[in-house]
Amino acid sequence: MTHLIHPAHTQGETIVVTPQRAAWQYLSFRVIVLAKGEHYTIHTGDEEVALVPLQGTGALQVDGHEYRLDRSNVFVGPPSLLYAPPGRTIQVTAERAFEFAIGGAPATGKYGIRLIRPDEIKCEIRGGGAAQRQVNHILAPPLLAERLILFEVYVPGGAWSGWPPHCHDGTDGSPYLEETYYYRIDPVDGFAIHRNYRLDGTFDELLLARNGDLVLVTQGYHPVAAAPGSNVYFLNFLAGELLDEARARPPLDDHHFAWMKQNWEGNRLVLPIPGTLL
Repeated sequence: MTHLIHPAHTQGETIVVTPQRAAWQYLSFRVIVLAKGEHYTIHTGDEEVALVPLQGTGALQVDGHEYRLDRSNVFVGPPSLLYAPPGRTIQVTAERAFEFAIGGAPATGKYGIRLIRPDEIKCEIRGGGAAQRQVNHILAPPLLAERLILFEVYVPGGAWSGWPPHCHDGTDGSPYLEETYYYRIDPVDGFAIHRNYRLDGTFDELLLARNGDLVLVTQGYHPVAAAPGSNVYFLNFLAGELLDEARARPPLDDHHFAWMKQNWEGNRLVLPIPGTLL
């Protein structure tokens, strides 16, 4: 399966990733687009799932309770999202055109259904200089889940994210986590550059991510660059060997660039070059 996935169409299930299709073990991911009044049914099976609104309004019914998710677009702050354990059926009805992402991972059912609200979500500014970005921890410790970890990341045009580059593929003692990057870009004809690579040179790919695209991170380090004028949002779903509170364990940084955490402006070229005639 290619690691860069474009939306298949404009309505219904526009992106579908299963462990079988991705050739990995844990993580599933879908993006669904519904017109007003349309319905979509989710059977969680043996997975815990998290449903994240992207745009529009949806009413969710599960276990006799109704939840409402509403979002004008992904660039307006953290959302409310729904977490559900295995063995549940979720009925989604679009009150107006409704786009949402849902991802899952194997779980035992330790945690119950709950609506996670914006005031529960930790938001932080990471990095500095040309690598400053905002990270919203929409389902990460201390928010409870068995395997799932979710972040929303905002990268201003011309900036980098995932910097220093990091990996979580089990290499050199790093934790094993599978990950998806779902991209939204403002304006919609903008783009981001996503790189997946290994230090030993056995794997290196450079991917052009446009609005609505999904990138799979199956191995290696994975920084992202936003083109100047292209404000980039991505939704990360992760799942793997880490359970419960251990989901907070950090990844492994690329040692060539890890020093930048102590000096984000280090080695930055100052213009004009001395001796230049302007």
